[in-house]
Amino acid sequence: MKFKPALMMIKFFLPLLYVCFFVASAHSQTRIRQSINSNWSFHKGDIKGLPAKQPADVRWQSVSIPHSWNTEDVTDDEPGYYRGISWYKKTLYLPASVKNKQTYLYFEGANQVAEVYVNGQLAGKHVGGYTAFSFLIQPYLKAGNDSLTANEVLVKLDNSYNESIPPLDADFTFFGGIYRDVYLITADNIHFDMDNYASSGIQIKTPLVNANTATISISGKITNRFTSNRNLMIMTEISDAEGKLIKKVQSPVKANASGNTAFMQQQQITMPHLWSPNDPYLYRIVSKIIDRSTGALLDEVSNPLGLRWYSFDAAKGFYLNGKPLKLIGASRHQDFKDMANALPDAIHQRDMELLKNMGANFVRIAHYPQDPAILEACDRLGLLASVEIPIVNYITESDSFYNNCKQMQIEMVRQNFNHPSIIIWAYMNEVLLRPKYEKNSDEQNRYFASITALAKQIEALTHQEDSGRYTMIPCHGDYNLYNRVGLTAVPQIVGWNLYPGWYSPRIEDFAGFLDKYHQEFPQKPMIVTEFGADADTRIHSTQPERFDKSIEYQTYYHQYYLKTILQKPFVAGAAIWNLVDFNSEQRKDATPHINTKGITTSERIPKDAYFFYQANLLKKPFLKIGATGWKLRTGIADLNNTCTQQVYIFTNGVQVQLWHNGKMLQNQATNSGVAVFQVPFTNGNNTIKAASTVNGVVCEDIAQINFKLIPALFKNKPLQYTDLNISLGDRRFFVDEKLAQVWMPEQPYHKGSWGYIGGKVFTMPAQSRQSFGSDKDIYGTDMDAIYQTQRTGIQAFKFDVPDGEYELTLGFAELEGKATSPALVYNLGNAAQTAEAKQRAFDVLINGTTVIPSLSTQNYLVPQTAYTTTFRVSAKNSAGITVNFKPLKGEAILNAIQLKQVF
Repeated sequence: MKFKPALMMIKFFLPLLYVCFFVASAHSQTRIRQSINSNWSFHKGDIKGLPAKQPADVRWQSVSIPHSWNTEDVTDDEPGYYRGISWYKKTLYLPASVKNKQTYLYFEGANQVAEVYVNGQLAGKHVGGYTAFSFLIQPYLKAGNDSLTANEVLVKLDNSYNESIPPLDADFTFFGGIYRDVYLITADNIHFDMDNYASSGIQIKTPLVNANTATISISGKITNRFTSNRNLMIMTEISDAEGKLIKKVQSPVKANASGNTAFMQQQQITMPHLWSPNDPYLYRIVSKIIDRSTGALLDEVSNPLGLRWYSFDAAKGFYLNGKPLKLIGASRHQDFKDMANALPDAIHQRDMELLKNMGANFVRIAHYPQDPAILEACDRLGLLASVEIPIVNYITESDSFYNNCKQMQIEMVRQNFNHPSIIIWAYMNEVLLRPKYEKNSDEQNRYFASITALAKQIEALTHQEDSGRYTMIPCHGDYNLYNRVGLTAVPQIVGWNLYPGWYSPRIEDFAGFLDKYHQEFPQKPMIVTEFGADADTRIHSTQPERFDKSIEYQTYYHQYYLKTILQKPFVAGAAIWNLVDFNSEQRKDATPHINTKGITTSERIPKDAYFFYQANLLKKPFLKIGATGWKLRTGIADLNNTCTQQVYIFTNGVQVQLWHNGKMLQNQATNSGVAVFQVPFTNGNNTIKAASTVNGVVCEDIAQINFKLIPALFKNKPLQYTDLNISLGDRRFFVDEKLAQVWMPEQPYHKGSWGYIGGKVFTMPAQSRQSFGSDKDIYGTDMDAIYQTQRTGIQAFKFDVPDGEYELTLGFAELEGKATSPALVYNLGNAAQTAEAKQRAFDVLINGTTVIPSLSTQNYLVPQTAYTTTFRVSAKNSAGITVNFKPLKGEAILNAIQLKQVF
C-alpha cells in the first residue's frame, strides 16, 4: 500500500515526461520554409490566353527574384515608365509527400495587384504592393507516387494606376515586379494559423513591463484540417539571448475538427533584461504544437521578444523604460541605384546599420511597409521604428479605396506585431497636399469630411488591432488646413513634414512653427517626420544658399534643424528626409528622377550631412574630413600662388588641429560638431590631416586632394594642357569625377585673365526659391546642373591666353521653351513653371569669324536640350581668344564654355 501513491504519480506524469522526452529528442521541425527565388521566367506585358493556354510564340526571360521590370525606364529621358501587366512563371518539383501536407506560397511583396495560378487554377489574388500575402496551394497541386512531380506557378502582376488602391500619387516611383523574396511553406495538417493575413499566427504582447517584472502574453489560433477533434499540447519556451531556457509553459488544447481553435498563455519574467537602443537585448520565444497522444511535434514557430515600456508626453517628449530619449533618425525608401526596389536582404540590413552607425535611434519606415529584413535588423540593432501604409497626397472617395486602406492597415499590424522595435503605426502622409475640387467649395468640404471619416475608421481599427502602440498622421506644413479639416485631432501623435529654408525661404520659420503648434496643442505629442534639403555630391559652394543643391548648404540646413530640435523638449523626435537618395521618376532637378535629400547617395556613399550627425550623435570618439566627393578641385591662384578654399571637419571633439602638406595650420574649436578651415591649396597633390582628442582618444583622418591651380593672369603662363571649364550664370563648383573635370563659377572679364562681358544671370520667371538657374530636366546630358544655368544677353567671352593651339567647346540649352511644366506638388510651394516660347537667334563668332550662323530656336536650340559644339582655335599675335555673340532676334545665351590647350 505504501507504494500506491508513488505509482499513481508515475501514471499521472508519464505522458508529460514522454512528451518532454520526445520534444527534446526531436531534431527536425514539421514546418519547412524554403525560398524559391531562382529559375523564374518573366514576360513584360500581358499574354492573351494565360493561364488556360500558353501561346508558343511568347518570349520569356530568365530572371531571379527579387526582380523589377522598371530598373531602366525610370531613369531615361522619356517621361513616364511602364505601369501595366507582366507575367512570371516557375516550375515547382514536389515530392509525393505534399499530398499529406499543407502547402503555401508566401510572397513578401509584389507590386501591386497579384493573381497567383497553380497548374492553371487561381489560387488567390492580393491587392497592395507593400505587404506580404500567402495562398494555400494544396488543392491545386499534382503529386506522383514516387518521383518529383512538376507543378507550374504563374503570377500575373499589374502596377497600373488604380484609383481604388493606394498610393495614388507620391514622390517616389511605383516599381512593378515580384521585388521581395518568395517562399514555399509546407506544414502539418495541424499548425499555427497560416491564413491570418500572412502573419506568423502567434501574437506576443507585453501588457506589463517594468524594471522588476515583465508579463508576457502569447496568443494565436491552431488550424486543424482533419475531420476529427485532436488533443494537443501548446508548449511555449522562452530563452535568453545566450540561448538558455528560462521559462516554459504548457497548455492542453482540444483542437476543433476542420477549423481554428484559439489559445492564450501568460508568463512572467522577474528582473527582466530590458531592450533599448543602447542595449537591444532579445529573448526568443518558441511556440510548439504537440500531439498529446503520440508526443509528435506538429508545428513550431519562433519569434523575438524585447521587453521595454515607453510613452509620449506632449510637454517632455518620448520616454523609454522610464527615461527621456530624444528620437533622432531618418526615413528610408527601399530602392537602390540600377536595381529599382528589387533589393536583396543584405542591402536592407546594411541600411539599418548605416543608421545605427550614424548614432541614430529611430527610423521612419516610409511611406509603406518594407522588407521583413528591415524590422528584423531594427530589433537586433536597437532602432525604434514607425511604420505606415501608403495613403499619400490624396484619396479616392469610394468604398473600394476605403476597404483597401483598412486591409493594408490590418496586414501591416498583424504581420509586424511581434517586433519590439515598433512603437508607432502611421497612415495618411500629407493627405491634404493635393486637395480635390475647387477651393472652399461644397464638394471640397465633403471631400475633406471623407478624409477625416476614413482617418477615424483607420484609427479605431488600429487600436482594435493593437491597443499598446501609438498612432500617427504625418502632415505637410499647411498648419491651418489640417486643423480646419480636423486631422490633427484624430491620431495620438501628429507628425509634421517641415521644409522652411528649402521649399519656403526663411529657415527661422521652422522654430516658429514648432512653438506655435505646441502652444495651440499643448496636450498632443508631435514628431518632425520630415526635414531635408537636396544635395548633389557633384556640387559644392563656397557661399552656399537655399536651393543651390550644394553639399555645403545641406550641411548648414541640418545644423540649424538639429540644434532647434534638440533645444525643444516637447519635440519627441525627428526623422531626416531621407537616409538615402531615392528614385522619383517625375522629378526634374539637377539629378533627374532622383530625390537627392538623402544624407547618403543612392549607392549609400555618405554625404557631409551624414558625418555631421555622426559628430553629434555618436558616443564613441569620431572625426572625419568632409566633402569626400570633392577630392578633385580647382581655383584661381592668388599672389602667393595658392588658392584658399574651405575644408569641413566633423568630430565630437571640442578642438581640431589641421595640417596642410605637413604644416600645422591652426587649432580650432568646433561648433555643433563642425570646424571649418580655410586651406591655401597649392597646385597638384595636397595632403590634409585633421586630429582631435575625444575622451582621451586621439582621432585622425587624412585626405588627398588634387588641386588644379588656374593662373590669375595668363601672360606667359600656358594652361599646361589642362582644361578650363566654366559654368555660366553659376556660383558653384561642379565635379565630374568620370572625366576628371571641375567646372568653375563664372567671373567677369578682366584684362590678362578670362571671363564674360555683358548679360545677366538667368532666373526662371515666377520662381522665387532659386536666385539663379532653373530646375528643369535637361535632355541629352548627364550634367544637368551645368546646363540649368546660363548668362542671357551675353556679348562676349574672352580668354587672354598665350599664343597656341586650343580646343574651344560651347554649351547651350534653351531654358524657356513652349512646354509648360506642371507644378511639382511635392515641392511644397513651387509654382507652375509657365514660360512663353522664346524666339531667339544669334550668330557666334570666334576671333571675328562667324562659326555658328543664326543659332536659334528654329534649329539647334531645342527647349530643355543640351547642345554642344567644339572648335579648333589658334591664338595668334598675343590677341588671345574672343567669342562674340551677335543677337539677331531676342537675346544671345551661353550656358557653358571649355578651353583646352592642345599645344
